[in-house]
Amino acid sequence: MQNLLFHEIHQQSRLSVKEVNEALKEFDLYSSQWSILFCLKQFSSMTQKEIWQYLNVEAPTVTRTLTRLEESGWVIRKEGTDKRERIVQLSARAEKVVPKIEKRVLEVEENLVSSLSEDEQKLLIELLKKIKK
Repeated sequence: MQNLLFHEIHQQSRLSVKEVNEALKEFDLYSSQWSILFCLKQFSSMTQKEIWQYLNVEAPTVTRTLTRLEESGWVIRKEGTDKRERIVQLSARAEKVVPKIEKRVLEVEENLVSSLSEDEQKLLIELLKKIKK
């Protein structure tokens, strides 16, 4: 039998994204947008380059997503020290709403891992981080 690790990770990732997208509908957001908002909540302001490097996503994809978030009033982009550099931060609106979104996403996460014990959940996180390295 073949090693099914990639298949299992891919399938669970798709399920997770689907469930999170469903939960984010009430906020008019998608998981890719939430990923950026979450980064900004965790790290405060970031350059666009820092965002795409952290998320491991192509720069044009992040730029398009940031444009949508900015147009929707979720983020503010400012010029950095270099005219090409753009610094991104949460808007005042996002600062108020992001905790509600985070709570909703956490509910989805808890539902997805409900069949795992607390120790298994910790182990899963450790193993996924280990794979990332």
